[in-house]
Amino acid sequence: MNLEKEILEIKERNKKVELDKTWETSKTRKICIMILTYIIVVIYSILIKNTNNIYLSSLVPVIGFTLSTLSLKAIRNIWEKHI
Repeated sequence: MNLEKEILEIKERNKKVELDKTWETSKTRKICIMILTYIIVVIYSILIKNTNNIYLSSLVPVIGFTLSTLSLKAIRNIWEKHI
């Protein structure tokens, strides 16, 4: 009885881990982070009274984030091949 319970607990934990992995790599998560980053930078720019095209300059951190996620995936693939 105890062994079956432990196996069920392990299976449930594995499901949660797989779901977490799926979320971490999902496009939905990346898009949400991009949108939230943009909104935060726009609000910050307004608060510090940055009058130099707030909406365009606020795209810089979003583009930086997007590029970093793309390049880190490529770097991770190279790293995995050498480990």
